[in-house]
Amino acid sequence: MMKKYMLTVIYMMIPLMNIQAAEFESYTMPRTQVVPITNSVNGGQYELLVKLPEEYGQDPKRRYPVVYFTDAVWQLDLLSAATTFLMDEVILVGISWQKDMPKINGEAAAPHASRFRDYTVTPSSDQARQAKYHFGQATEHLTFIRKDVFKRVDALYNTKPNQRAYFGYSLGGQFGMYALIAQPDTFNHYILGSPALGGSVDYLSELLSKQKQLHANVFISYGDQEPRLKKHVDKLISKLNDHKQGQLSLTHEVMDGDHSQSVPMTVARGVTWLSNL
Repeated sequence: MMKKYMLTVIYMMIPLMNIQAAEFESYTMPRTQVVPITNSVNGGQYELLVKLPEEYGQDPKRRYPVVYFTDAVWQLDLLSAATTFLMDEVILVGISWQKDMPKINGEAAAPHASRFRDYTVTPSSDQARQAKYHFGQATEHLTFIRKDVFKRVDALYNTKPNQRAYFGYSLGGQFGMYALIAQPDTFNHYILGSPALGGSVDYLSELLSKQKQLHANVFISYGDQEPRLKKHVDKLISKLNDHKQGQLSLTHEVMDGDHSQSVPMTVARGVTWLSNL
């Protein structure tokens, strides 16, 4: 009886086994658009992944705040889920990695290779790594966002230019910290998850000492299993708290887990914090 049952199951599965995944229609996230954009600073080709609110377009006069984020492909799903439940009346704009990166040492660059260059503040002391990844060009990337990305998004969508938030994790958190200190008016609100500051702490600290106006709401977090990162972040948090010029509202939370495990909780708690501002 059991043998006959197993044969029946196998026969039923044969048609399914012959179906290739390519025959199925790909899923597309609702109300999400891919907007190509050229970086006027370095000439690179990027994409903006734009997720619109459910009611977008029903009232042509209505405008929406925007949450910008780096590492677009990695973060879009999490931020889409969190904002759907916690603050569904925002536009999400993910900034991609450079799409046309040149070859590295004769080989095609990884899809995320440009993040090492674009999100970091200082060059690497390792000459081989520096030659490969060109660390330390966050200034150029920030110019690209302020000059090109904002202009394109505000021209295409009903945005509130005075209500911009930023989410960045790991190196994206380092980039957000740099934007906050170098040009704090870039965004009104900053969510910086496990910012991988490393050797950039001294540079950022010196830059902070020269900043006279620091008006922003900031959420900074890291995992309780990130001791090395914690040391660097705590040092900069202390300097931010001691900064007397301007108005800075800083929230610091510790998540459960290591650098990878902290990501979803950072998104959930960061968006919750943002929704209450």
